[in-house]
Amino acid sequence: MNLDIQKIYEHDIPDGSKLYFGASAKLKREIEAKAAEILEKNEFSEIITPYFSHHQRQSVKPESLIRFGDKQNLEIALRSDSTIDVVRIATKRLKDSDTKRWFYIQPVFKHPTSEIYQIGAEILGDSSIMPCIDVVSEIFREFGISAHLQISNIQIPKIICQLLNLPISVFENGRLEVILGLNLPWLNRLANIKSDADIDAVIAIAPSELKEPLNSIKGLASNYDKRIYAPLYYSKMRYYDKLFFRFLCDNSILSSGGSYEIDGNISAGFAIFSDAVIENLRSK
Repeated sequence: MNLDIQKIYEHDIPDGSKLYFGASAKLKREIEAKAAEILEKNEFSEIITPYFSHHQRQSVKPESLIRFGDKQNLEIALRSDSTIDVVRIATKRLKDSDTKRWFYIQPVFKHPTSEIYQIGAEILGDSSIMPCIDVVSEIFREFGISAHLQISNIQIPKIICQLLNLPISVFENGRLEVILGLNLPWLNRLANIKSDADIDAVIAIAPSELKEPLNSIKGLASNYDKRIYAPLYYSKMRYYDKLFFRFLCDNSILSSGGSYEIDGNISAGFAIFSDAVIENLRSK
């Protein structure tokens, strides 16, 4: 027998896998039940999609996928993201033109052995992210979670890459030292935006291509006290293309979402990361 196999005990679980039992399993069930109740109240219908998908490369990088071959030897992957499948199943398979709001409670899987439980939702035909932010906030309030709301626009790093001939990986990997090392006054100020007044100051000196995407984040979700701006943030989810948000608490990402276009459908959606929420609540 292989020595490495001998070291794996019968009760071991792979790194990145999840095990909930007792109080934590009960809390997970309560979070999912309350989230479903709130989503249904906000006119979302539930959908459960297959674990396997042919289209995951359009959502995440191939190295994140757990891949197989189907019976025709075409590549298939364990679901690493739900959004594209939900949009395509709703619009092409179900052909349900009346239901625009869908939610799902199901895990996604990342290479090599990560399980990530999610509560997600999509609003088809509407790119406004405020309904998404409001629903996530309502769910968090139900459990006494007070998180910071981070607002971004994915167009901003893309435009900067075009203007300065930079690879998008600079933003994808959060390499601020490269960005600040260019020593451009407008870029330095852009990296330190904290208020609407700061946005106006950057707009006055930034290249014209950045004015519209900067204006689009100004004042967004102004009724949220714990709102912060992150104009240089870039999501690794490939379909988000404009406005984007995250809820952050104690160095954890509890939720993220934004606007996107898939097969001509301009929509918005979000995911609540159940595992991070459970950890947050159990730490209190």
